[in-house]
Amino acid sequence: MPAANPFDLTGRVAVVTGGTGVLGGQMAEGLARAGARVAVLGRRRDAGEERAAALRETGAEAMALAADVLDEGALRAARDEVVGRWGRVDILINAAGGNVARARTDGVPPFGMPMDAFDEVVKLNLHGSVAPSLMFGAAMAEQGKGSIVNISSMAAMQAISGVLGYSVAKAAIDNFTKWLAVDLARKCGAGLRVNAIAPGFFLAHQNRGVLVNEDGSYTDRAKTVIARTPMGRFGAPEELIGAVVFLCSDAASFVTGTVLPVDGGFSAFSGV
Repeated sequence: MPAANPFDLTGRVAVVTGGTGVLGGQMAEGLARAGARVAVLGRRRDAGEERAAALRETGAEAMALAADVLDEGALRAARDEVVGRWGRVDILINAAGGNVARARTDGVPPFGMPMDAFDEVVKLNLHGSVAPSLMFGAAMAEQGKGSIVNISSMAAMQAISGVLGYSVAKAAIDNFTKWLAVDLARKCGAGLRVNAIAPGFFLAHQNRGVLVNEDGSYTDRAKTVIARTPMGRFGAPEELIGAVVFLCSDAASFVTGTVLPVDGGFSAFSGV
């Protein structure tokens, strides 16, 4: 029989990488409100514990995991820790990522971009999703069920100026999402699903400097973004929650290999 509420995540164990950030933190809160037990994974255990404590204050079960998403040994230890405590992993949200300031080429040709900066941003956003997916996905495969949600971007779909490395990495995330969805379903069972969301423009710590002036007004770049967004505004972080909960829940039991825009219409608009 179908569940009375197919969006209910009660009893499921979710790991959120980058869960101490603005967007990852909102996703962690949304999963907790849907009933999941949430493990907040970040490089600093104290920051993760602070976020986990805030979730526990709302009545949720939450714990902190300390790991760099590029460190396989640390990821393995984090996986063993959450499985040892809660017995399983049902959900992985790969929210760790972001741009690297040295890799930006705003307003100038890309020829002077340091290649080590390019490598850094690609590793953070691509390798930093592949490694956790393989590590925590192995635990899902053992139980025959699980949902991985990657974070794509508008930069994967269109040319967004100044962010070459980030764009390349996020375009690769789209392909990785489809590839892993197919491979896991065929080799590990139809209960394993892999999808992605593609956020539009949301204000967070990393991009605030290029979107908001010191006096609080919008930069020219921000004004261009809003002009190209049919809804005429930036997204609010909590507006990512619905898409994430849907993709993690039984409501999406036949959805895999998709990239779902959450962008106020940005990707649909030609600009005319």
